[in-house]
Amino acid sequence: MTSADGNVPVQPFHETFERFYGREYRQVAALAYVLTGRNGAAEDLAQEAFIAALRSWDRIALYDKPEAWVRRVVANRAVSFRRRGITELKLLPRLFRLSSPGPATEMDGEATQVWDAVRTLPRRQAQAVALRYLDDLSLKEIGVIMGCSSGTVKTHLARGRQRLERVLGAQAGEEVDGHVG
Repeated sequence: MTSADGNVPVQPFHETFERFYGREYRQVAALAYVLTGRNGAAEDLAQEAFIAALRSWDRIALYDKPEAWVRRVVANRAVSFRRRGITELKLLPRLFRLSSPGPATEMDGEATQVWDAVRTLPRRQAQAVALRYLDDLSLKEIGVIMGCSSGTVKTHLARGRQRLERVLGAQAGEEVDGHVG
């Protein structure tokens, strides 16, 4: 780009990485938490996504929505994380009873129950539900992050909500009947 007089190069404005990180970290870490269910893993996934963004910040900063790029990285890495570590994730907390404070430890029991149920959904449904209800994103914004059309997002959301209603409704019925709790 050049200035109006044609002589001085003008750089397009883009946000500094530090400002971007400060603005987005909490929500990205929360997304990672609801997709993995583990505070430490969520923090690691969020940090990995931001490191990847920093490495290519000159390019990513010019995107219309660099936050969508980071969320896509987290959503994809959360899937890989869950695949490779399900056994370890179940075993370690039982052995050590460790807990670490993180972005989502402030949730009440009901919210924790809902996000636990979300993690049981198929991958794409869980991603769509988390992005919609955690980040309050539009269908179009979710589609950009997930790399699919708004219609596909709508389908994932509808199916995810139906499954959640069945799962959470069954759990609520068990609690009312006195079988849980």
